[in-house]
Amino acid sequence: MTSGLWELVLRGMWTTVRLLVFSAALGAVVAFAVGIARTHRRWPVRFLAGCYTEVFRGTSALVMIFWVFFVLPPAFGWQLVPMWAGTLALGLTYGAYGAEIVRGALGAVDPAQKEGGIALGFTPGQRLRRILLPQAVPEMIPPFSNLLVELLKGTALVSVMGMGDLAFSGNLVRLALQESAEIYTYVLLVYFVIAFLLTRLMRGLEHRLKAGLR
Repeated sequence: MTSGLWELVLRGMWTTVRLLVFSAALGAVVAFAVGIARTHRRWPVRFLAGCYTEVFRGTSALVMIFWVFFVLPPAFGWQLVPMWAGTLALGLTYGAYGAEIVRGALGAVDPAQKEGGIALGFTPGQRLRRILLPQAVPEMIPPFSNLLVELLKGTALVSVMGMGDLAFSGNLVRLALQESAEIYTYVLLVYFVIAFLLTRLMRGLEHRLKAGLR
């Protein structure tokens, strides 16, 4: 490939990485907010959080991108740039899956730990911060790692908006060179390297958090 085509692929990779970081950050906020709400003592809070989870887990991420980019803006009289449309759609969708991880990890904490917090006179917020989350978060890391890799692969969906991510840029290079096997092999390898680095990073974070509990 020429230097110009390599530059196009590198720009696409950088766009994919930025989209991954932004949507992962939004997804994490949504996951913890909704996941904690799923364990709330008031049933209306649990009900609303459950509705959100079921709706976003039960819809296609690709269709959600179409909705956020093509349907919602005209309805409200504004327009989102592709980066923020993709961030919003992917963050909300994958955040719903993350919420179930948070809910499950909080529910798996030994009930005796919760009872101990009550006996010490902790408020629900204090029990969450000082007892539940410190024990639950390390158990969330492995499933979150898998979800992060799935999110990475899901970023390729934004190419339907004409966004110059890695998949979109790779397709442009393929059209220019008429070399499908070579170009798509490069693209697959780049996705694999990013996923491998993410997995290693999350594994290191898991070891550090578990070491802090000992």
